[in-house]
Amino acid sequence: MSEGIGLIERFYKDVMESGNVALVDELATDSYVDHEEGFPGQPAGRDGVKFFVNTMRSAFPDIKVKEIAPSLSAGNMEACHVILTGTHRGELAGIPATGKSVEFDCTDIIRVEDGKVAEHWGTTDNMKLMQQIGAMAMA
Repeated sequence: MSEGIGLIERFYKDVMESGNVALVDELATDSYVDHEEGFPGQPAGRDGVKFFVNTMRSAFPDIKVKEIAPSLSAGNMEACHVILTGTHRGELAGIPATGKSVEFDCTDIIRVEDGKVAEHWGTTDNMKLMQQIGAMAMA
């Protein structure tokens, strides 16, 4: 079994849903690298993860994990697909609150080192999210 099993789920449940950004320091290495493009002004490393979580929770204070697909793991790698829901109650990337409910998905791959996340690659369906809050036309 991978040494990182459950780290992605723990991030979404204990950090994203609960807002415990201090836990990022426990879950990620000091030299953590995120390969996913962040929000404008998002710093690198663990501070960037905290920035991302605070931005998302400010925009969607009721953000919840609807579903986490079973994690896949091999050696020191873990991957997972997550569906999130929430209500747009705060500004997001310059878009004022709309009160609209959203559902969007994320795919995450992490590399684990000594039981902590050392690297992250991910995608968030930002187009679907922006369509749902009216920031761009539906296709």
